[in-house]
Amino acid sequence: MKNKGINEIRKVFLDFFESKDHLVRPSFSLIPQDDNSLLLINSGMAPLKPFFSGTRTPPQKRMATSQKCIRTGDIENVGKTSRHATFFEMMGNFSFGDYFKKEAIRWSWEFSKDHLQMQEDKIWASVYFEDDEAYDIWKNDIGLPEERIVRLGKEDNFWEIGVGPCGPCSELYYDRGIQFGCDDPKCQPGCDCDRFVEYWNLVFTQFNKNEEGEYTPLPNPNIDTGMGLERVACILQDVNSIFEIDGMKMILDEVCRITGVSYGADSEQDVSLRIITDHIRSVTFMITDGILPSNEGRGYVLRRLLRRASRHGKLLGIEKTFLYELMEIVVNKFHYGYPELEEKKDMIKKVILLEEQKFGETIHQGTEILNSMIEGLKNENKKELSGLQAFRLYDTYGFPLDLTKEILEEKGLTINEDHFKEQMNLQKERARAARSQNDVAGWKEDPLAALEEIPETSFIGYETLECESKILALIENEAIVTEVSSDSNTDFIAILDQTPFYSEGGGQVGDQGVIRVGDFIGRVIDTQLSRDEVIYHIVQGERGHIKTGEVVSAIVTSHRRNHTARNHTATHLLHRALRNVLGEHVHQAGSLVTPDRLRFDFNHFQPVTPEELETIQNVVNEQIQKAQKVHVLETSMQEAKDMGAEALFNEKYAEKVRVVKTGDFSLELCGGTHVNNSAEIGVFLMISESGIASGVRRIEAVTGAGAYQQIMKQKEIIKESESLLKVKQDTIPSKIEGMIKEIKEQEKTIQQIRKEQQKDKQGDLLQKAETIQGTKVVLETVEGMNMDEMRQLGDQLRDSGKSAVVLLATIAEEEKVQFMVTVSKDLNKLGLHAGKLAKEAATITGGGGGGRPDMAQAGGKNPSKLPEAMKTVRVIIQNTLESNS
Repeated sequence: MKNKGINEIRKVFLDFFESKDHLVRPSFSLIPQDDNSLLLINSGMAPLKPFFSGTRTPPQKRMATSQKCIRTGDIENVGKTSRHATFFEMMGNFSFGDYFKKEAIRWSWEFSKDHLQMQEDKIWASVYFEDDEAYDIWKNDIGLPEERIVRLGKEDNFWEIGVGPCGPCSELYYDRGIQFGCDDPKCQPGCDCDRFVEYWNLVFTQFNKNEEGEYTPLPNPNIDTGMGLERVACILQDVNSIFEIDGMKMILDEVCRITGVSYGADSEQDVSLRIITDHIRSVTFMITDGILPSNEGRGYVLRRLLRRASRHGKLLGIEKTFLYELMEIVVNKFHYGYPELEEKKDMIKKVILLEEQKFGETIHQGTEILNSMIEGLKNENKKELSGLQAFRLYDTYGFPLDLTKEILEEKGLTINEDHFKEQMNLQKERARAARSQNDVAGWKEDPLAALEEIPETSFIGYETLECESKILALIENEAIVTEVSSDSNTDFIAILDQTPFYSEGGGQVGDQGVIRVGDFIGRVIDTQLSRDEVIYHIVQGERGHIKTGEVVSAIVTSHRRNHTARNHTATHLLHRALRNVLGEHVHQAGSLVTPDRLRFDFNHFQPVTPEELETIQNVVNEQIQKAQKVHVLETSMQEAKDMGAEALFNEKYAEKVRVVKTGDFSLELCGGTHVNNSAEIGVFLMISESGIASGVRRIEAVTGAGAYQQIMKQKEIIKESESLLKVKQDTIPSKIEGMIKEIKEQEKTIQQIRKEQQKDKQGDLLQKAETIQGTKVVLETVEGMNMDEMRQLGDQLRDSGKSAVVLLATIAEEEKVQFMVTVSKDLNKLGLHAGKLAKEAATITGGGGGGRPDMAQAGGKNPSKLPEAMKTVRVIIQNTLESNS
């Protein structure tokens, strides 16, 4: 048997099946396409489900892939065992109604024996116990001895997931020798010991299972095989763990070098080493496929893996960021099979570094607080952390629940998860209540619920802004009526048989305009779409009466529609420009298109720099100046994807879709209204860029008349600045620069004066200091000092003697009290804790707070209670010192 590396195994496998007329396709993305049942691709066949189900035609009836996969179902076991991993590669060959059992078995044997050069007498096969066909192929066609063909039951050798296609399996095993086995002399595949390693599963999809549990033969049986690359590498490289194969060992060795820890020397440290090794591989591939850290979905999976790896680095003594450097090893080893790793290396590094830095800020404070909670549990002889405590850690400090659970498990403790979920639900209810207080009451969720059998509205607004239409229905005050009078002063809903009014959708607001008939004039203030695809117009009557059945003139406000169209086409140009400048990981996360402006939300891992923003703006304006023709065509969803059209993930599209193409620059699925030529946009001007959620950025921009107004507004600001600064426009920056410099000099002078005053204050307080049991005690109220100044003064007072306790208080704005407490470390050992003293003082004054044993700060609400707080703290200090004397 020849020792082969993972890159060689992958290549040999794909080359072999290419020689068998298979279409070899690169791995699909880890992000499932058109499959909401999966969060991440978790098997080789998962991306091919549409071909197996018949909903899509495969590009070829024979295919082969080496597919990237992520599984986190048993993440708690990763690192604790030698075989669990979150990322793995599944090599597979597939037949969609072409070849079947005979070819699949014959090729698996040929590849194992001749190309992997496995020892023939070490290869075993299992078959489903009722599958005589597969048994006979192994025995008669392959010549495998009967004693090495094992019949197994449904649990082991029959593949099915609920209803639908299913079938028996045949698995290939490699015998690693009796030294890996159990005491059973008849040990064979199916035993739980480590002797027989299953390395290839051949699934013969030949039945369809219905709701009644009945199995009927499929007219076109399929083949779906899966061979784990890492598992095969373990066999060929004769190692006992996936962490010892060439791809993983390179990473593991680098982790050992960075940490200075030797693998195999300590079992707990080995767990951390394996976790980091596995997780850095996973996150590198996930980011490459466009997944960014977030608090939900696959972004949360990524964040969890990153933070878990980072924490285990800290357990091994690494305080600095290191994962962003470690990913270089992954890229260098795996880019032969996945060249996109090299192409996106810089972006991957940035994402990992930013997330490491962010987590570094969270974990230090959170771990310190959790440790104090654990200490409290031990003191009270409790084994369970309350859900409220865990929720406070999460809500206040951003400390994730899974990390809290993991740390508690390491200490032999548990958490009340049900209580935690209750607190989360209460928080969501509070947020919903807050939102509802701010929401403007509008039409009820389904304003057309009272109507029956209203046909879909015919929308003709792409071709015209004005048409004759028949009134199909009128709804006023949520009731169906036959007539509406403008005298009622009530908005009403009008349903037309056809309309030029665009209904709100795809981020674009609904059209406005006018409906006229006879003496009636009604102003359309909004246009919406019901669940049944009925367009409804919200109308304010201005004069006259309108009746059901009348034919009206429906007229869209043209200038408003045109402004909206400019902003919508500009949104498409912006989306493409963002991907060109920032990277292909950028995807739309929300959009609003109005006549006045456009707002575009997108996934990105850090703020967009001023230089990048300028480049993006320039790219969009270049496309506008090129006067690119805007083409709109209707096609099938599949043809649109084949063209490369951008689609919103998880968005539901009809089979017939509308594709908007701007020159050769932008291509998107879109049902909105657009200009005919990019030159109609005029100019594109960004007015803001900000973060709205973790990993989500927002750009707001204006075009055409909106951009002109923005420019004129900026011109007015410049004019006013000239007047105030008494300089010309060109010298405004230098004037401001000089003023800033002057202000900084003045601030330095003020700071120096404050330092001198602080020295005087320090001297005064030292003179007032009381000595208790040889310890200097300062309990004073100071005026006009902020918390930073009190902290600095407290440190100076504490360090002025060998042993000292300092509590400083000040009355801040709005009559609130602030406390700062410092305690020298020698007194911590005697039981004086700054955090507890601060909390005691704050509680008396109607507040709360706390902190470390040596330094803490807190706040109160009632200044009149200050003398009582000072007196109580003094008594605590005196009693503690005297009890230790």
